[in-house]
Amino acid sequence: MAELMAEPRVACRTPAEGRDGVTNIPEWKFDAVQGAILEVLGQGPVAFSELPDAVKVQLPHGDLDRLGSVGWHVTTVKLEMEVRGELARVPGKGPQMVTRVERA
Repeated sequence: MAELMAEPRVACRTPAEGRDGVTNIPEWKFDAVQGAILEVLGQGPVAFSELPDAVKVQLPHGDLDRLGSVGWHVTTVKLEMEVRGELARVPGKGPQMVTRVERA
């Protein structure tokens, strides 16, 4: 009997103080959503509330069909990207805005 290989997963953390739980998602989902977020933010800051719809447009239909909840995955991947320093929240009042962090 052939052994089933476990699908590679990515541990997604949150930058929030006092929250130390980790959500593990399939690597292909993380990579697809991360790439789409970076593509969207390449045009400049975006309101977090608009990010799921903008990401949806960037994802290939095959990935979109298999992904599940786009909003949930965008939130989960966005939080991990904040922890990694790949994106940041724009300071200020009003709706949460996110922007890409350019590395030197």
